[in-house]
Amino acid sequence: MIGPGRRRAEDRRTPQPNNSGMQVPAPPAWMRWLPAMYVAIVLAIEPVTPVQWPVSFLLIALPLVAAFAHCPTTVAVVTVCAIALEALLAGTPCCAGRSVGFLWERHYVAAYISTALIGALGAIVAAHRTRRERALATVRAVAETAQRVLLRPVPHRLGQVCVETLHLSAAAEANIGGDLYEAVPTAHGVRLLIGDVRGKGLVAVETAATMLGAFREVAHDEPDLAAVAHRVETSMARRAAQLPSSEMAERFVTAVFAEIPEDEPVVRLVNCGHPPPLRIGPGGVTELESADPSPPINLGVLIGDHYRVEVESLRPGDQLLLYTDGVTETRDPDGNFYPLIERLREWGALPPRELLDHLHQDLLAFSNAHLDDDTAVLAAYRLPDPADQLIQL
Repeated sequence: MIGPGRRRAEDRRTPQPNNSGMQVPAPPAWMRWLPAMYVAIVLAIEPVTPVQWPVSFLLIALPLVAAFAHCPTTVAVVTVCAIALEALLAGTPCCAGRSVGFLWERHYVAAYISTALIGALGAIVAAHRTRRERALATVRAVAETAQRVLLRPVPHRLGQVCVETLHLSAAAEANIGGDLYEAVPTAHGVRLLIGDVRGKGLVAVETAATMLGAFREVAHDEPDLAAVAHRVETSMARRAAQLPSSEMAERFVTAVFAEIPEDEPVVRLVNCGHPPPLRIGPGGVTELESADPSPPINLGVLIGDHYRVEVESLRPGDQLLLYTDGVTETRDPDGNFYPLIERLREWGALPPRELLDHLHQDLLAFSNAHLDDDTAVLAAYRLPDPADQLIQL
């Protein structure tokens, strides 16, 4: 029997704050060791060069090398060490055994002074870099908080339905966007939502927040799924009416509302201009295409809000996959679109969590880790009936 599966590793990660309470991104290990590697290279070159070529002058740049990955205090310490090392090399016998008394020679004294000045500049650069890293840590913390509020974790078990989710951002430093999902247990069954807001940025985030808030409220109140879509449309239209006309026309959402009742082997769907859900079961992968799709949310005022419910079979052991177009519009280096249905036919029998993890890795491999759009996926697996399991035992 397919069970709930494990959580993604990314979902279990907890940021480790520094003393200021913010998660400051740590530089790569190789950058932290860069000053030591730089000194090693200088020391390796120094003995094999003529006296007329004082390679030790290269140590002038050492404080700036340290500033890439270390704090101002460390840069100051590195500066002192660089001056001391320059002095040591200036007064060290050369490889031929002749004493080189250049310790206080004017060119070496100029190197000491230059190193000190570069050290001061490196400390300023390190301080500026540290402030920028802390500002980035603050932005990331705010984004992660907004992400948890906007796309809060979905329960992995809702009655006889196992639910798993996946969210991928096209931008490496962005966690939130216009792709949304939700799963709510209600008296009418488990109700699911997946949507894709037109546009990007803060406008898309605000629109997604408005839609999710409306759905979370009305999913419990309305017995009919079409009424849920209509109520969400009303809330979105009310919010859009408060905006300038130029923004109002841009704020629409393609979405799928789904309802999995406890006592019927079916799923009810309202497709509002969104990519059709997929049913994965013993019979293979089936695209649940809508015969009469409903209009996207917040366009009902323009083309009429005729939301229609369609009923499809969803038996115990079947899995429903809801996704945004970020999946099917992913391209490979040759410009080919991601063949979702063909891929699912190869490994669609996997448990929900493993299925989404496999899909995640396959999307990255297909696109060479270059995602052009945000992606949200929700998998809902109807668990076998307990009475049937006892009979089989």
